[in-house]
Amino acid sequence: MVDLPPISLDRVIQWFERHQVALYVGSIGLAVIVGLIWPDIAGPLETLINPVLALLLYATFLGIPFTRLGAVLRDWNFLRSTLLLNFVLAPVVVFGLSRFVAHDQALLAGVLLVLLCPCVDYVMVFTGLAGGAHDRLLAASPVFMLVQMLLLPVYLWLMAGAAVVSVVEFGPFVEAFILLIVLPLGAAVLTQLAARTRVGRVLEAGSMAAMVPLMMLTLAVVVASQIAGVGAQLGALLVVIPLFVAFALIMFGLGLWVGRRGGYDVAARRALVFSGVTRNSLVILPLALALPAAMDLAPLVVVTQTLVELLVMVTMVRVVPRLIRS
Repeated sequence: MVDLPPISLDRVIQWFERHQVALYVGSIGLAVIVGLIWPDIAGPLETLINPVLALLLYATFLGIPFTRLGAVLRDWNFLRSTLLLNFVLAPVVVFGLSRFVAHDQALLAGVLLVLLCPCVDYVMVFTGLAGGAHDRLLAASPVFMLVQMLLLPVYLWLMAGAAVVSVVEFGPFVEAFILLIVLPLGAAVLTQLAARTRVGRVLEAGSMAAMVPLMMLTLAVVVASQIAGVGAQLGALLVVIPLFVAFALIMFGLGLWVGRRGGYDVAARRALVFSGVTRNSLVILPLALALPAAMDLAPLVVVTQTLVELLVMVTMVRVVPRLIRS
């Protein structure tokens, strides 16, 4: 009988990190196949999106030393730069791109809803995977949620008219903030406080090992639950795919520019790029689903953006560390 060498947790974590991009692409590909072959699985999987994402964010927050958040919160320069990037520059980009679908109210509503709102959840995960300052994005997330709740009606009115604003319900913003930010954050803080105990140390070590598998699970659940709906309306949705790709490329460039102009360190510049590109699609989706039946394409537009963005994020995890270096 051959004795196998013990496998340490550090080696497992290193293996996952080394192969993470291939694992993410494989998860997305498998989810596409499963979602198309068994479209009835979409409903059950859709109910798992928020719980799985909350678990992923809990694992992410565990890697953030909360004793440093006080200093992060006082970094007003970084906060100003993220606000400039997401609420001044991004709306200008969105207005220009949205003119290509301005003739169709459902497509226009979907594009505006998803592109006008910066991400406050899995952007921190991808930023952390790319060596970015995810703690700074965490500190900025409450401000992001508040500002987008206040400005979204204004931007919708300016770009789509009062008819669209009147049918959008904003309650899901608050629900998503509690479920995806407050609860995972609170659980992570309690775990860090208990880290002196054996149970706390086990949870912290386990969360680090689970980061890549949890991201794989999140990608698989989101894609498999939505791909059938997008596939059924692919002909009508093809027009928005180039817009989402163009948005990601333009915001990538603007994020690089803002980071250089601000003179930030490498981690902050990477965080700015991810913040500019990533949108709040999983929070916006309930708003789109609550729209009238005449706008039934709007939720599928949001889902299409999610699928495009996931591929962009997986690519950025590999590209950004090579492009933004000390």
